[in-house]
Amino acid sequence: MGMMSEFKTFAMRGNVIDLAVGVVIGGAFGKIVTSLVNDVIMPPIGLLIGGVDFSSLVVTLRQASVDAAGTEIPAVTINYGTFINIVIQFLIIAFAVFLVVRGINRLKHKEEAKPAAPAAPPEDVLLLREIRDALKK
Repeated sequence: MGMMSEFKTFAMRGNVIDLAVGVVIGGAFGKIVTSLVNDVIMPPIGLLIGGVDFSSLVVTLRQASVDAAGTEIPAVTINYGTFINIVIQFLIIAFAVFLVVRGINRLKHKEEAKPAAPAAPPEDVLLLREIRDALKK
């Protein structure tokens, strides 16, 4: 089997295609959550705590400066406001994944909870029952 045909077999398996679709959908979902956090959730929270824009919350370790050659040296900052936004995004995504997994688990439990039809007794048991019934007569 050549390398190309082996790759084709690998790439066309159902799990790989499902994974690819999941990655694409996950990327789009991540952008939606980013917009939700940055544009919908954080502005009202910032307004409630005094008009703070979380994305601009930083701790400056060193101010921006210009060196002797005239090139600008950027400031060194710890962007904890951006970190807060990303933590909120993570919590939203984790909750969404939890809900999906919970739904899948419930469907699995419903399938498992269905009682299986009683298995037919083996042929020798049926024969013994016939003999018993014949002897009773």
